Amino acid sequence: MSFIDTVLIEKRAFLPSKQFAAEAHVGNPLEYEPLWNQSQRDPVAFWDEAARNITWINRWKRTLLWQEPYAKWFEGGTLNAAYNCLDRHLKEGLGKKTAIIWEGEDGSHLTLSYQGLFEQVCQLANFLERKLGLKAGDTAAIYMPMVPEAVVAMLACARIGVTHNVIFGGFSGHAIRDRVQDSECRIIFTADVGYRRGQEVELLKTVDSVLSEMPTVENVMVLKRKSETHLKEKQHDWRLVCNQEAKKHDARPFDSEHPLFLLYTSGTTGKPKGIIHSTGGYLVGVTTTAKWIFDLKSTDVFWCTADIGWITGHSYVVYGLLSNAATIVIYEGAPFHPHPGRYWEIIEKHRVTILYTAPTAIRACMRAGNDHPKKHNLNSLRLLGSVGEPINPEAWMWYHTEIGKSRCPIVDTWWQTETGSILIAPLPGVTATKPGSATRPFPGIVADIVNDEGRSCAPNEGGYLVIRNPWPSMLRGIYKNPERFKESYWSKFPGMYFTGDGAHRDERGYFWIKGRVDDVINVSGHRLGTMEVESALVSHPKVAEAAVVGRPDPIKGQALVAFVTPRGEESGLDVKKLTQELKDHVAREIGAIARPDEIKLTRTLPKTRSGKIMRRLLKELAEGKEPTGDTTTLENSTLVEIIGE
Repeated sequence: MSFIDTVLIEKRAFLPSKQFAAEAHVGNPLEYEPLWNQSQRDPVAFWDEAARNITWINRWKRTLLWQEPYAKWFEGGTLNAAYNCLDRHLKEGLGKKTAIIWEGEDGSHLTLSYQGLFEQVCQLANFLERKLGLKAGDTAAIYMPMVPEAVVAMLACARIGVTHNVIFGGFSGHAIRDRVQDSECRIIFTADVGYRRGQEVELLKTVDSVLSEMPTVENVMVLKRKSETHLKEKQHDWRLVCNQEAKKHDARPFDSEHPLFLLYTSGTTGKPKGIIHSTGGYLVGVTTTAKWIFDLKSTDVFWCTADIGWITGHSYVVYGLLSNAATIVIYEGAPFHPHPGRYWEIIEKHRVTILYTAPTAIRACMRAGNDHPKKHNLNSLRLLGSVGEPINPEAWMWYHTEIGKSRCPIVDTWWQTETGSILIAPLPGVTATKPGSATRPFPGIVADIVNDEGRSCAPNEGGYLVIRNPWPSMLRGIYKNPERFKESYWSKFPGMYFTGDGAHRDERGYFWIKGRVDDVINVSGHRLGTMEVESALVSHPKVAEAAVVGRPDPIKGQALVAFVTPRGEESGLDVKKLTQELKDHVAREIGAIARPDEIKLTRTLPKTRSGKIMRRLLKELAEGKEPTGDTTTLENSTLVEIIGE
């Protein structure tokens, strides 16, 4: 068969409340449906209109120049991303509004107004330009903990046209070296230490360990958090030098296609890819999607739990939110330290209204139990979001009932590092949501599901998720590797962007993402998406998390191996009985063809710091191999602990 079998059926649907719809930016289906339909026929016109909601120094002359696979959006237009995130809000009298609420792992916190953030950005921009000679066309690495200065560094770079390359603060020295060498950074922004799980993370020490291997680096900006830290030659005390600079700086105009940032995907094997994102198109995409999908209001307190080292942090912690003059929460620390109720404690403390987090975090909270959220007042929440991977219906329903108290719409969002902004998601004021579905494409996004021949699939026929038309926030290439760009995204289906994900679309036109096509397993001629089998496992009351992989089988082609983390205590656990119970449960839920051949109960699953399960490692374990490849993004040091072996 050329398509991916659809075995998970979900019939529950949830309409927006009348009150939410009445107050939403987009809340009238009779107005929205014609707009959406028109945006499918003429996406360029939709984005041309959307671009008018950000501030341009010079208007564009042509909305789109498309020469596959290269796009130029808002050609001839000039703007500044930092100006859009700061200056224009000050001109509207919002200087005193809180821009950032920072929360430390130990409970310490501080707030930074838009005026205060503007002044810090200007001081750093002045130092970079006047004292260090950085200019447009240069690149800078940002290797920081989750502190306000990380945002300051991003915006200061954007202000003077330096392309930033944020490197996740949990990466090793080798990972830093590879990314800095490839992008030829002239400067690195870092801190002496970060704090996570009650421990110091020695960031400056990590940078120093590989500095001699990064010859392009001329200066290191160090945020000193410990007075006893001693700096070396070409290392600058961030606060000391910036305090001597003026608190005003004229934002420079840059072409719409000027590269705002590079972001390296953490490859499973081989060299990471440096994804290039533009200024104008990216800012239009994240500003528009943030406002509509999260229904942003001036009173909202928005907490996206992602690190700024990932695309989610770029788009929906920094640029998309600050361009909308929102108040954002930044948390430095582990989500369950020093106790499992840390998320809910922060929400209550800062009166968070919108929570945007990963399904993995949601399932971990489920595993910790309902008692923790019940200890806290979560009534400030009005909207919930999911990001990072497909969310299984069981986790969706727990999120809906236990956290949202059945009154908060859930926006399940699908997008990628490469897409820059959200491409598929419900609009909370008009979309009836279904547990596990990202629903429909955002206006101006023309998505489809195709078979091996590139033809559109019928309803409920699984296939490959593609985007048929260019969109403003799309990647502009892979840094210094145009051939890899073409091969990775544009070679499989000519004229279409291949996302690498499998999906199906139901009779209503809702998209159901199955995960990476690499995670599709061929069992006796049936191509099963691992996400659907995992969803069936997690729907069992004794299961907290599950990850399913395939291993070679001489009869079936591939056999299903499930790694399952049970809920509750291990003492008295009958491993044999539970594994058989789970096999039977999957067979009842989605059919005998999906019954796992082997179930391994585990204490933990290998995850990245962004919360994604590293199925590649599990696949190697299932095949009896020693795990290989890049493991620098692992959150937990122990790969897998099998229960009962």
